[in-house]
This record gives sequence, structure tokens and C-alpha cells, in this order.
Amino acid sequence: MTHPRPSRILPVIIVSQFAGTSLWFAGNAVLPDLQRQWGLAPDVLGYVTSAVQLGFITGTLTFAFFTVADRFSPRKVFLLCSLFGATTNLGVYVLAEGLAGLLVLRFLTGFFLAGIYPVGMKIATGWYQRGLGNALGLLVGALVVGTAFPHLLRAAGQRLPWEAVTVAVSLVALGGGLLMLWLVPDGPYLVKGTRFDPKALAVIFRSRAFRASAFGYFGHMWELYAFWAFVPVVLAAHGAQSGAGALNVSLWAFIVIAAGAFGCAGGGVASLRVGSAPVAFAQLAASGLCCVISPLMFHAPTPVFLAFLVFWGITVVGDSPQFSALNAQNAPAGLVGSALTIANCIGFAITIFSIQLLNVLAQGLSADYLFLALAIGPLLGLLALRPILRPARAYGTP
Repeated sequence: MTHPRPSRILPVIIVSQFAGTSLWFAGNAVLPDLQRQWGLAPDVLGYVTSAVQLGFITGTLTFAFFTVADRFSPRKVFLLCSLFGATTNLGVYVLAEGLAGLLVLRFLTGFFLAGIYPVGMKIATGWYQRGLGNALGLLVGALVVGTAFPHLLRAAGQRLPWEAVTVAVSLVALGGGLLMLWLVPDGPYLVKGTRFDPKALAVIFRSRAFRASAFGYFGHMWELYAFWAFVPVVLAAHGAQSGAGALNVSLWAFIVIAAGAFGCAGGGVASLRVGSAPVAFAQLAASGLCCVISPLMFHAPTPVFLAFLVFWGITVVGDSPQFSALNAQNAPAGLVGSALTIANCIGFAITIFSIQLLNVLAQGLSADYLFLALAIGPLLGLLALRPILRPARAYGTP
């Protein structure tokens, strides 16, 4: 028996997901101002970004262990986390006066993002019995644009103080939570998940197919957030080196990151024809190639360099929905929820290491070679993916 789905449901979830995830890089967008005003060190970018990632990992494990989104309506969880996330983001303006306070508040923002991004996905699953893959592709696209949004605010308001940008992002996030509560009731297909089982770690990686998709995902995550975090750094360095002094770094950071939404949507369409594994492999290979040739492209004329970064932005995240689908499909039956939680937490933990690596390299290495260090992730990910590129009958994968 099918249930009618109001036409507003998916658009509202997408908008709310975009609004909530705008908190992710809100600190990064205003960090240059904070560095000048608070006298923060040049290497603070990596610590601020990693604090959010660590908060997200902690929040994901906490929410999974206590089955928060199963015990309570996920839309109410989404609203409360949007409220608390907006408050901790606003705290950078109201409370923080130095690096320690900034890191604590960014950690807390990451913690509450665990009740926004994954819970938004759960809300969508409650409304979709068919076509969920396409819907999740659009939701990951919303995450991408939301992540980039603070850079757009910064670019559009060059003369705005950083405090105004911070307040605006917090209001947008809160608005997204309210929209979700008011306009998206709990769906008819919403089911309770199983309680998180830490012992699943000893079981899930025995599956060859799950190892293949999970390790491919880990290689993807090594590259993704480090690339997003340091795109403004490389843009600024190229502008200084090429004499393109008028380059709007915040605007182009937004364009490069937000372009990934097209990769997510296009990858979803392509996966309907050829399957998720080939699409993930192709996009990961393309972004890995971008890592390798980035030193050469850094010295290309500015229009060519910007076009290159936009292409990279499309491919670097376009495989995310496909890895999510592959991990879900290949996880051992009965442990899907725990397997996805463990894979996500390991993946985000990996981002902390790659971000910190670039943070160290940025202090002594020329910016044109900075992204070379990211190539190892896609390379290992591509090697891991090979088994599930074979016919589905061999490993039970699509």
C-alpha cells in the first residue's frame, strides 16, 4: 500500500538541510577576520575545521548509542539541534574572545550537526519507499550548498562585519529547523532503527563487499573536507602569485564547493543506468587526477585555474551519495545502522588527519603543491573499490 506524499515534502527537507548544514563552515568563512581581530596564528584554520569534525563524530556516536532519532520524532530532534547549533555558532560572536573559546564552540556546533545532517536523511526515508536514492542525492547536494553558503554571505557582504555574517548563518539554520517542524510531518515509512552495537566493528569488515565500499569511502573522505577547507587558501595564493588581486576569494570558494551539488545530482542519475560502484569509481578517479595535476593547473591562467577548481568541486563530492548507497547495500543484514555509523565516524576521523596534514604543510610548502598530499586517498580508494566493479552476481552488489 502506497501513501500519498505532498509535493512540498522533498523541497522543504532540501531547504531545511541546506539551512542547517550552513553551520558547518560558518567559522571558516569569518576566520580571516578573527585572525586579524584576535591575533590568531596562521595555522588556526586546520584546528577550527577539525574541531567541527570531532564534534560531529562525537555527536553521531552519542545519537546512535542512545537512539535519539528513534525515541523522539526526528523532526523535533532536527529542530532542537538546529536551535542549539545556531546558538553555539552565535556564541562565537557573543562569548568567544580567543582560540580556546572558538574551538569549544565549533566542537559543539559539530556535535549538533549530528542531529541535522543524518537526521534529515532519516526524515526523508520516512517519506520514500521508492526513489530514495535520488532523494538522498538531492539532500547531499543541499549539504554541499549549505556548507558553501557562509562563503557566499561573506562574498556578498564584503563590507559586513564578521559578526553580521555569523548572526545571519545562525538565523538561517534556525529557520530551517522551524520549516522542518511546521511543514514536514513524520512520514508513513518511518521505522525505528536497531540500537547501536559497538561490537559490530568486529563483524562488518568481514564482508568483502562492505570492506570494498567502506575503504573506497575512506579514501574519498581523506580528500573531501581537506579540499573544502583549504580551497580559500589556494585561491588566495593563486591570486597573489598571478597578480589577480581582484579575485574574490570568498565568492569563488562558494562556487567551487557548491558546484558539488551538480556532481551529486548527476551521479544519482547516472547510477540508475550503470550502478553506484562505477559512478563512484569514475568520480573518485577524476578528483584523484585533479590532485595529481593541481601543481600544474595552479600556474595556469586564472580563468583556466578557476574552471579546473569548479570541475574538481563537482567530482570531489559527487561520489558521496553513491558511497552512502554502497555502504548501506553491502552492510551485513541486521547491522546496517551500526555499520553506517561506524563507517561514517571512521570517515570523518580520517578527515581530521588530512586537514591537519595540510595545516602543517601549508606553513612551509608552496601552495601549488599543497593538494598533492590528498592524492593518496583517491588512489587507495580506487584500489579498494575494484572488487565491487565486477558483476553483481559475484558479491551481491548492484
